[in-house]
Amino acid sequence: MTHEAYCPNSFNYQRRETREVKIGSLPLGGSNPIRVQSMTTTDTMDVHATVEQSIRMIEAGCELVRITAPSRRDAEALGSISDALKAAGHDTPLVADIHFTPNAAEIAADYVEKIRINPGNYADKKRFENLEYTDESYAEELIRIREKFAPLVQKCKKLGRAMRIGTNHGSLSDRIMSRYGDTASGMVESALEFLRICVDEKYYDVVVSMKSSNPQVMVQAYRLLVARMNQEGMAFPLHLGVTEAGDGEDGRIKSALGIGTLLEDGLGDTVRVSLTEEPEAEMPVGRMLVERYATRNGHPKISPVSSTLNPFEYKRRTCWEVGNVGGKHVPVVVHTLRDADIEAASLYGAGYRYSVPLDKWNLTDAACDVVYAGSRSLSFDVPGTLQTLMDADAWTALETIPDRHHPLWNAEESWEHLPPPKQGVVHWIRIKRAQVHNNLQARVFDESGRMRRDVIWVVETDSVHAMVDLRTTVLALDNLNCGAPVILRRTWDGLDDERLALQAATDLGGPMIDGLGDGLWLDAPNTALSKRNNMSFGILQAARTRISKTEYISCPSCGRTLFDLQETTSKIRAVTHHLKGVKIGIMGCIVNGPGEMADADYGYVGTGPGKITLYKEKEVVKRNVPEDEAVDALIDLIRQHGDWVDAPKAELA
Repeated sequence: MTHEAYCPNSFNYQRRETREVKIGSLPLGGSNPIRVQSMTTTDTMDVHATVEQSIRMIEAGCELVRITAPSRRDAEALGSISDALKAAGHDTPLVADIHFTPNAAEIAADYVEKIRINPGNYADKKRFENLEYTDESYAEELIRIREKFAPLVQKCKKLGRAMRIGTNHGSLSDRIMSRYGDTASGMVESALEFLRICVDEKYYDVVVSMKSSNPQVMVQAYRLLVARMNQEGMAFPLHLGVTEAGDGEDGRIKSALGIGTLLEDGLGDTVRVSLTEEPEAEMPVGRMLVERYATRNGHPKISPVSSTLNPFEYKRRTCWEVGNVGGKHVPVVVHTLRDADIEAASLYGAGYRYSVPLDKWNLTDAACDVVYAGSRSLSFDVPGTLQTLMDADAWTALETIPDRHHPLWNAEESWEHLPPPKQGVVHWIRIKRAQVHNNLQARVFDESGRMRRDVIWVVETDSVHAMVDLRTTVLALDNLNCGAPVILRRTWDGLDDERLALQAATDLGGPMIDGLGDGLWLDAPNTALSKRNNMSFGILQAARTRISKTEYISCPSCGRTLFDLQETTSKIRAVTHHLKGVKIGIMGCIVNGPGEMADADYGYVGTGPGKITLYKEKEVVKRNVPEDEAVDALIDLIRQHGDWVDAPKAELA
């Protein structure tokens, strides 16, 4: 399948054409704006609290309010909630969130404008069992699913209700897992089985989602879903979301990486940013993500290139290594040092610590790899792993080149005077899409007709369609056999920290999802170095290309949650944040438990009032731990499996 199999236009922004779905009075899909939604965290049976929180969400800009309905009684309560909201002057559509209880879905359809079902547990169960099927026995399973699902479809069609078929990576049924494995293909097939029933019943008021806590998997699944729907003549709109994204800046970066990458390709009709925060806090983030596309049409054209890139699976671009960049090295992080920053103390913000008593540098797990000092060289002793870039004209003017200082050339100016290769010198060359042409080869090919092995490309963009422009420039370089390592660079000015994190995660992280970057250079003149550094490593972590810290797969809470997720996540983060590479799932209930946390190493799951069950991967280790003892029990579990290390003591200057 090609890019065009899932994307209306691989090079110039064009939103995918979908059916319009009416959700109450709200039109979604088609030519309508990209909608922003969220979910309540209150107990659905507490009608007053749910109504109050819904109003706060609506006033914050929520266009659809989702409410959990885990039982028939909760589904009945939706009627009172709907009536109270209408009495307060709000006609915002309500969505009932259904998991294991089909009869609750049919009750909820009497009261709300939309039903969300999870195909992984609506008609199936998940016991992590490996099941064997023949083609005939599998076909019989599909008949069973149709018998369970068709009544809801028929009722929604009769009442004019919409539906979301929402597949989650972590809650694929044993049936799907046994036949397709833990794959994007399995996620897509899980949804298609239900979509085909809808089509057979001539019911088209359907929205589809493919959520995962792993943005890489999430992006691949949505792309594959669209390609498969195109093959089957389906044009259902998409609801985008990275599930269990977490909180704070990490949660925002993770969400932007998944949602933003798809929005750049013209996919998505409604979004939900799943943060472990109050639901009204999700709305501004969602708005910031979608606002970029209101005026995206008609941007300056990006010239197409041929590509063998597979958008449905991750494969890192192949290139040779130059120094510590490219090849099998993890992606590097590059930072600009401002004039006021060119002193030893400034490296503190870039992840380095200097110990006065030991007279040595200590590196944190988020220590950048390269700094750019403009026209100046660094006059102080720098850590042995740190490389320094200088403007090429200033570098060539030096009588003595300091260790690990390299020139940064401009592709249209002084780099035509590129000197012959010299041991220990790496030439970094800034280049944009328009500068990639056949004449390039004459400048960077050696006498044997191959690309010089001492060059690193700094791929830059000033296109409003930045993610795609960066991706296309890398592909264009490869088409000219100029496949040296590439650093993705974009400069932002005038953005607040939150918008910067979201846009950088999309524009620089998107090509990383496609396997195209050997490093990133997040440049923002008015943003502190420490903030840029945190964002850069956060983007690489979210893209699963360089792990530098603990990862938290933390659900955003809902009415099923059995403890205070925000408080608990904060407690767990405080004692485990130094465990580099360890993934901890923090789930409010069993619905978002062993399945939803998918690839977590350890799980902390609410299983009853004041009771926690601990997991090692998907296996239960300890049940019904009192909540006030559970964090310590989690630490003990991590120790038992050899993943615990004591937090390092800070050695500050």
